[in-house]
Amino acid sequence: MKALERVATVVALGLVAGVLWAPHPARAKAPVVVELFTAQGCAPCAQANVQAAKIADRPGVIVLTWSVEYWDYLGWKDTFAQPAFTVRQKAYARRLGPRDVYTPQVVVNGSAQASGDDSATVTALLRKAEAVKRRPLKIRMQAGGRIGVGSGSVGRGPADVWLVRFDPRQQDVSVTAGDNRGVTMVERNVVRQIVRLGAWTGHATTYRAPPASESGLASAVIVQSGHGGRVIGAMESVPRKPKAVSQKGMSGR
Repeated sequence: MKALERVATVVALGLVAGVLWAPHPARAKAPVVVELFTAQGCAPCAQANVQAAKIADRPGVIVLTWSVEYWDYLGWKDTFAQPAFTVRQKAYARRLGPRDVYTPQVVVNGSAQASGDDSATVTALLRKAEAVKRRPLKIRMQAGGRIGVGSGSVGRGPADVWLVRFDPRQQDVSVTAGDNRGVTMVERNVVRQIVRLGAWTGHATTYRAPPASESGLASAVIVQSGHGGRVIGAMESVPRKPKAVSQKGMSGR
């Protein structure tokens, strides 16, 4: 009988030790924001677009594809480009270089940039960003079209809160003019709308989001140091998996 009691005691102590020494569940990691600046009339962009589409399936990574309009003069008007997207890229250029904007360009977490067709460097920047241990900033979509941002460290000066709406579907665009004539450009997570919701000073704040410009769009909220600074926090809300879309000879906006 005493032997049985000793066995029971050992088992009980083992269970307690297992509870005390069991590894804690991994803390949620802050997502990495990867931004691709591209153009349908840019020959090297085809390869960069395909790579970005693959990265978009990577857990914990938010990929945003920004189409710029400054190559439209080459003969093909980008069907997704907006001047506001070029303004965003220029803000990065003032901080990260080079002096002149170019495509394809990838910016990772607002703190590092590389040529979008240099897959080795882009992968290295992504892995470096993923390895950084950052406490995720609490960002929540709330009822009534509101967005809540929790408290946290803001660094120098107030940060900007951006609402980015993008189409999560794969877009296959058949280019019929310009340098990419005859090429089908594959694009994923194409940005359709960007809105600055306001400033964030490190205190929990709620913002009102304007209506979406189109139906079926996904949303990303980015809290970022001012003037194209580093990304402090981000989150995305994506609808159920959509189907690919094809565009043939539909240049123009």
